[in-house]
Amino acid sequence: MLPLTPATPAPSPDVTYHPEQTLQAAVLACEKNEGLICTIINTSFPQAKLPTWVPVVAGVVDVLLVLALILAGALIVRKVTHRLITGLTLRASEGVLPERLRNRAFMSGTGNGEAATAILTERRRQRAETMGSVLRSLASVLILGTAALMMLQRLGLPLAPLLTSVGILGVAVGFGAQELVKDFIAGMFMLLEDQYGVGDVIDTGVATGTVEAVTLRITRLRDADGKVWYVRNGTISRIGNESQGWSRALVDVPVPYAADIATVRDLLKSIAVDLWEDPDYRDVLIVEEPQVYGLEQVSGTSIIFRVSVKTAPARHLEVARELRLRVKRAFDEKSLTFAA
Repeated sequence: MLPLTPATPAPSPDVTYHPEQTLQAAVLACEKNEGLICTIINTSFPQAKLPTWVPVVAGVVDVLLVLALILAGALIVRKVTHRLITGLTLRASEGVLPERLRNRAFMSGTGNGEAATAILTERRRQRAETMGSVLRSLASVLILGTAALMMLQRLGLPLAPLLTSVGILGVAVGFGAQELVKDFIAGMFMLLEDQYGVGDVIDTGVATGTVEAVTLRITRLRDADGKVWYVRNGTISRIGNESQGWSRALVDVPVPYAADIATVRDLLKSIAVDLWEDPDYRDVLIVEEPQVYGLEQVSGTSIIFRVSVKTAPARHLEVARELRLRVKRAFDEKSLTFAA
């Protein structure tokens, strides 16, 4: 019975760079009449016995020339790509607003909508510039990375072991930075879809407030108490935006069960009409005539009427406060009481 011998482990790939390999490759290329300098020398002196250092120098110069051409070509391609991306982002940011966005601007309650149109245009410009910056960075990494690999291959460095090592390192870094990647991807889609912008009042689930800054990684909010919240974009699973299109102010008015329904309803309608005809509110804070609904709730002690007002974005609280003030004043003048 033959004795078992341990298997010889496969040799690990050698990723060490040896400069003499580049010199040997340069001399061999020159002997094969490859390269610009070597071709010129071999054509000019076909039968001459040249010193041994001549092909070495010629090969090295050819390698350096190829490296310079690769680097120059990469820089030129990068410059052209950046110009194309910048042109596309400028065209996207300076074009005419779509009909949907113009309607949103006029629905925002700023009179003729010029101020709102300017705000939307500025938001679109910021969004286009951010996406342009991301695209330019990605283009630089791809183009310069490809050029670096080509230059290393030209120098004789084996790329397969190097790429394997880089791939393993990339996987390890990817596991550690997956949350960061998630934040960036969520931020990019948020910008592309224009879910919210600076100045919007949003509810992220963990915090509610006014957006002060938006980046690809985080969103900075300031709530009603003045507290600043930093919310990672990857952790936001839902967004409630109170600043897009319009808002609605709902005011419930409780009156005693024995109150006259027709009288209270007519009084609330007159209050709503007065508010709608007020020039400080119509087409500035209120975008549609207020509506007085029927009985919202009925109990053994009270009846609740509801007044609905369609307002400019994020202005519903202001309108609701004014409406409550006018209801209180009108009820005092009519000697009417509210239910407990």
